[in-house]
Amino acid sequence: MRAFSSKLLPSALLLGLVLSFSSQSALASRQITDQLGRQVTIPDQVDRVVVLQHQTLNLLVQLDATKDIVGVLNNWQQQLGSGYVRLAPSLEKTPVVGDLTSVNLESVVALHPQVVFVTNYAPQEMIDQISQTGIAVVAISLRDDPKGEEHKMNPVLPDEDQAYTEGLKKGIQLIGEVVNRQKQAQSLIDYTFAQRQLVGTRLKTIPADQRIRTYMANPDLTTYGSGKYTGLMMSHAGALNVAEATVKGYKQVSLEQVIAWDPQVIFVQDRYPEVVGQITHDPKWQSIDAVKNHRVYLMPEYAKAWGYPMPEALAIGELWMAKKLYPQKFADIDMQKQADAYYQRFYRTDFKPAAEAAHAGK
Repeated sequence: MRAFSSKLLPSALLLGLVLSFSSQSALASRQITDQLGRQVTIPDQVDRVVVLQHQTLNLLVQLDATKDIVGVLNNWQQQLGSGYVRLAPSLEKTPVVGDLTSVNLESVVALHPQVVFVTNYAPQEMIDQISQTGIAVVAISLRDDPKGEEHKMNPVLPDEDQAYTEGLKKGIQLIGEVVNRQKQAQSLIDYTFAQRQLVGTRLKTIPADQRIRTYMANPDLTTYGSGKYTGLMMSHAGALNVAEATVKGYKQVSLEQVIAWDPQVIFVQDRYPEVVGQITHDPKWQSIDAVKNHRVYLMPEYAKAWGYPMPEALAIGELWMAKKLYPQKFADIDMQKQADAYYQRFYRTDFKPAAEAAHAGK
C-alpha cells in the first residue's frame, strides 16, 4: 500500500472551510453507518459526491447516479477498463482528485461535495483530514467483516462466501441510501442474486471431486487464491481454484507450481488480453492440460473477476464462466442476450465488448 499523501491546506483557509461546512450541517441531516462501522452524518439529500474507489464508482453508475459525481480517482479508467467510458461519458471531464490511498484535499474542497466515498483500507489520516473540513466520509468494503478485519485489504474471513455475499448486498444498499437511490439499489440486488441462483441450481448435482480445476492467470504469474472474490466466483461457477489451498489473497507464483497444479481451464481477465498469447505461445506452458486442450479463455468485460465482487460478476460473469466449464448444462443460455438484458437495465445500453464499442465510435 502506498503511503498516504495529501496537499495540505493553509490553516486559515482550512478553518474557513470548516466553518462553511458547519453552517451547511445545520440543514436537515441523517445518520448512516458505513462499512467500517463508523456513524456518519450526511445531508438528507445528497447530489454531490467525490468517489475515491472504483468499485463504488461502478455501482453509482449502475444506480443511475452518474450526474451526482463531481470528482473521481485518478486511475478510474485503468481500474474499470478502457471501454468503461462509453457507459458514463461524463466521467472523462470529471476532475480527478486522488486515489485509493491519497487525496488532494484542496481539489476536493473546491468541488463542494457533500460526501466523499473511500475504500475501507484508506489511511486513517486521509479519512480524518477530509472529515476535518466538514465533508462526510463514507468507507465502502463490499465485505461483511468480522471485528478487527474491517480496515484490511486482505482480511481473515472465517466464511468468505458469507462475507462477500452479505457485504455486497450491504454495500449496494449503503451507497443507494447515501445518494437517495434505495429503490434502484434493491432492484440491482434482487436481479443479481436471482441470476446467481440460476447457476447454482444447475450445478448442484456435480460432486466436489468432479469439478473442473481452474487457474486465474494475471500478468507476471500473479493469481488469486483464498480470501478474494475471484476464488468464490470460480466456486459458484462449479470450478475448483487450484491456487486456493496455497495462495492467500493475490500473489505471484512460479511456473513450476502452475505446471504441478495442471489446471484443466485457465481464465484471463479482460484487462490483460496479452496474457492469453503469452500462455498459448510459450513452450513452457504446453504441458498444462488447459493449454493442450485449448481451454485458455479471455473473460468478457462484464465478468469483472476482481478481488472484490461486482453485481454483474455475480449476475452474468459467474453464468459465463459456468457455461465455459459445463457447456452441456447451459446449452440454452445465450450470453449476448444475458449481457444485453443486464446492461439495458442497469447501464441503459446494450452490451458491446470494448473492441466493438471502440470500432463503433470511429
